[in-house]
Amino acid sequence: MSDSPLPGGPPLPGDSPLPGDSPLPGDSPQPGAARTDGGESRGIDAPPGRRPRDWLRERRRLPGRRMIGAGAIAIVVFLVLSVLLARYLATENTERDDVLAVLRAQAAGDASGIIGRISGCRARPDCVAQAGRDAAGLRRAGSVKILSLTSHTAYSPTGATAPTRVAWTVIGRLPVVQCVVVKRTGNPLTGVSVALLSLSAPIPNEGDC
Repeated sequence: MSDSPLPGGPPLPGDSPLPGDSPLPGDSPQPGAARTDGGESRGIDAPPGRRPRDWLRERRRLPGRRMIGAGAIAIVVFLVLSVLLARYLATENTERDDVLAVLRAQAAGDASGIIGRISGCRARPDCVAQAGRDAAGLRRAGSVKILSLTSHTAYSPTGATAPTRVAWTVIGRLPVVQCVVVKRTGNPLTGVSVALLSLSAPIPNEGDC
């Protein structure tokens, strides 16, 4: 007589379930068997009212969101620094352009042009007189070339007033060295403005301002 179980009866010890057999209600899953509860685990402490699976999915998304936020902050910082650097370079060019303009007026013998490019010069008799002497004594024919320009206000973050030493020449003539008092106001955030306050007579080529 065979020891096979009766139809519908419980399996005998050692029997393996046949293909297609499903566990009866209340049966516990075998060790290592795949879960059928959607991946939810009773060992995960999810917040009250939250399904563990949904809560885990949201937690996995957090690192990606943090990386996106950090990247956005880095882009903003880069743009701000670029704007500040552009303003700084623009200010340096402004000072050089203003000094070159007053030197050109001087080389052309244009005293009025010198006075008009120096802030408040018309109201100061000494400045007007110096502009007339420079225009008469430093008149040159040709294009003005700046050989060197040493600014003592170039690296001031909040503005300053100090002399700038400039050496210039016209091709075929000896170099000339003069001092230009420059005033800077403002800061890189709000903008920096440059004004020329005075232009000296020539000084020795090795002299300092």
